[in-house]
Amino acid sequence: MDFNSRILGIDPGSRITGYGVIEKESGGRLKFVACGVVKSTPSLPFPERLMEIYDGICEVIVKHGPDEAAIEDVFMSKNAMSALKLGHARGVLILAAIKHHLTVHEYTPLTVKQSVVGHGGADKRQVQHMIKSLLSLSGLPGHDASDALAVAVCHANMMRFEKESG
Repeated sequence: MDFNSRILGIDPGSRITGYGVIEKESGGRLKFVACGVVKSTPSLPFPERLMEIYDGICEVIVKHGPDEAAIEDVFMSKNAMSALKLGHARGVLILAAIKHHLTVHEYTPLTVKQSVVGHGGADKRQVQHMIKSLLSLSGLPGHDASDALAVAVCHANMMRFEKESG
């Protein structure tokens, strides 16, 4: 049975987390719902910043009522401390989704770019333009919000492919 599904896409960050909410309509059409960022206060200790990220994404979940969540996986960073902080942020974001009874799907940056742009070497500007086109947006969303929308679109595409091949 084909049904509408609301998807929360998350581009995790320890300072700025992007979010994007789309709806996959029964015919497979994708509809923009909302996007934005959750920011943590740089002057706060890191554990308190994690709480801000958690609280912020919880507000997004409550406000927009997604059925499931998709989050970008950790990429390899040259800076181990940055990668560790990103891992902590992903952890609280996944926890928030699970606490709100959402199924969480994880996608690598390469998979997201391939799904949205057609190749894994796409830059942020290319992702922005494709998201604008795919979701019929009047303007370009910011990089973090655009990346989050791309994660949501990637998941919608993966759901379609699974359905077609299954």
